[in-house]
Amino acid sequence: MRGSGCASSPTGTTRRRTRSTRRWATARSPTWSRMSYARRSPRLGREMTAPDEDGPQARPAETFAEVEDALLSRWPETRLEPSLERIQAFTELLGEPQRNFRVIHLTGTNGKTSTSRMIETLLRALDLRTGRFTSPHLERMSERIVIDGEPLDDEAFVRAFNEVAAYTHLVDAEQDHPLSFFETIVGMAYAAFADAPVDVAVVEVGMGGGWDATNVADADVAVVLPVSMDHAQYLGDDAATIAREKAGVIKPGSVAVLAQQSAEVAPVLLDRVVEVGATAAREGMEFGVLSRSPAVGGQVVSLKGLRATYDEVFLPLYGAHQAQNAAVALAAVESFTGGEPLDDALVRAAFAEVTSPGRLEIIRRSPTILLDAAHNPHGAEALGEALEDSFSFAPLIGVLGVMADKDHEGLLAALEPHLSHVVCTQNSTDRSLSAAALGATAVEVFGEDRVAIVPDLAEAIDRAATLAEAGELIEASIGAGAVLVTGSVVTVGEARAMLKGRR
Repeated sequence: MRGSGCASSPTGTTRRRTRSTRRWATARSPTWSRMSYARRSPRLGREMTAPDEDGPQARPAETFAEVEDALLSRWPETRLEPSLERIQAFTELLGEPQRNFRVIHLTGTNGKTSTSRMIETLLRALDLRTGRFTSPHLERMSERIVIDGEPLDDEAFVRAFNEVAAYTHLVDAEQDHPLSFFETIVGMAYAAFADAPVDVAVVEVGMGGGWDATNVADADVAVVLPVSMDHAQYLGDDAATIAREKAGVIKPGSVAVLAQQSAEVAPVLLDRVVEVGATAAREGMEFGVLSRSPAVGGQVVSLKGLRATYDEVFLPLYGAHQAQNAAVALAAVESFTGGEPLDDALVRAAFAEVTSPGRLEIIRRSPTILLDAAHNPHGAEALGEALEDSFSFAPLIGVLGVMADKDHEGLLAALEPHLSHVVCTQNSTDRSLSAAALGATAVEVFGEDRVAIVPDLAEAIDRAATLAEAGELIEASIGAGAVLVTGSVVTVGEARAMLKGRR
């Protein structure tokens, strides 16, 4: 489906000097610097003075822990006031860093982080400097801001915060609500990407699309992964309403790469494409997965791209959903580069290098312990299919810790056919549903004899490992068991940190 836009055309006429000589790395803006501030800020509505010129100076943060404390003291990601006003004011003060590089923007209910990592790997194989912004993080806050495939180290993260910190207080003083944690870290990421400078940023929304803070950037390529029910209290109580919000990342003249969608969602996204004169590339029509088969350490896939077919590509991730993510990632990069097909050997080499921590990740052996960040029914269904497709554990013991605002009953129902036993636990955050409350629902879904309640996460994992190793207790063969930790990105992140320390 075609509109008037074409994302393969250059977005500016002046090149930044970078190590890349690719024509599609053309910059949006020839120069960028944080504004000198001796001018009126349109959104703040008054003459402003640079933070380093007048007024008391806040002490710069010196350590990673100080930056974490400062960011976490702001509105949390779960406290929302749907508006782009604050982030627009913030990025104006920073000199509009998001205009200095091209953007591939991802939204959807599940699969954003894995697909972002695939896109990034393909772009880096093309010798482009990349930035990647994803959320939430698994273990450390600095994972959210990645340059050239590496998260900012502690020193760089502190520096990125200090570069923007003074401007946050100016926005706070002039807005009805202060900048949130998420808005602040988005500003940090965009400024860090412009400082690098990167050729292209791969940006994952935090929630929704249209009013998500990341949407202050205008993407060349907008990727919409499968849309289903999640965050209903914020985004809407049906899939079509949620899709309308997520469709806000599709901008005039962009390419919209659309994963396979339900009959309820697809027309909403296509209406947005037509409305803004974008170009649509649809999974199952213009691109898709031609075939896939499980393999040791992942799967082998054949992908139909927008300009070529790529056969027998090894993908070191499990499940049909990851094969679909790979097809979407390939189409996004093809849309970004335009022109000729990507080199077959380059595509193979890039996909072979892809990793996605916390996504059916095997973190330990004897017994095998897998981590997966599925946190809603749609994600749990994809997880269940991948387990049946790629593994044959018996018994498989689940360790489940979920957030209180999630559909934990739906998640339990989706996992029940795949788990012999579930150990209900909780993570360390205030948002976590208590192990007791989760256990009460689990008993209704699994039956009392298949449920244990262990509030401490480390103890819950140990209990599950014991059950997995003593498989005969639940009518399975000894030594074939495994543990699956799932239910929340936070739960999986905390488990990952614990288990890495034990190896």
